[in-house]
Amino acid sequence: MKLDIGCGARKRPGYYGIDRVAMPGVNWVGDLNDPLPFPDDSVDDIAVCRMLPYVDDLTAAFAELYRIGRHGTVLTLLCPYAHHFRHGSNPYLKHRFDERTPRYLTPRFRQPEDGPLCPPIEPYGYVPPLPYDFRLLRMELFYDAAFSPPLYEPDELELLKELQANVVDEILYRFVIVKGNMPDDEWRRLCRLELSEPHAVLQLRTERHESAASASYAAEDPHMLL
Repeated sequence: MKLDIGCGARKRPGYYGIDRVAMPGVNWVGDLNDPLPFPDDSVDDIAVCRMLPYVDDLTAAFAELYRIGRHGTVLTLLCPYAHHFRHGSNPYLKHRFDERTPRYLTPRFRQPEDGPLCPPIEPYGYVPPLPYDFRLLRMELFYDAAFSPPLYEPDELELLKELQANVVDEILYRFVIVKGNMPDDEWRRLCRLELSEPHAVLQLRTERHESAASASYAAEDPHMLL
């Protein structure tokens, strides 16, 4: 079974759709505040788009996703980025996500070779015993339209996001559920996999591409700036 949680009306073909609102294609109306109606170790692919920040108990929600996933299942999360005023002013968001988050979700963190770095969390690096083990495979930042590439070089964006808010808008994680032995070479193989993407992620890519194309056209045409 494959789950598209927070699918809205654009559930992926072949996926079981879950959303808080009844819409065409939604198979089960609910959220991650309640137990999911699936047996242990029964799900092969899980995507959660923009729903985790609203849950009451984040640890319980992660534990439930871990329960239903099999060893080796990929968990895709799309979340609002912690350091953007648009999300900080939303009174309904209960949790924040950034590059440090993956370090809190596993007792054995490994930094993937590609993508943004997950900075150390010291001196506040205490992570309690966890009822789950989600190991990061990949992480991607979706920049605010004002900063979307190619307006800035990657090293400029890296510096900007550390110095000011509103540079990054959303963050995408790919985790693997680990319930047994996972050798490093298997983890690296999973890091390199080409993975399918929820509609929300594809839509973000389209919007950022169109924004970058418009910015590039404006930069080439001085009349657009008048």
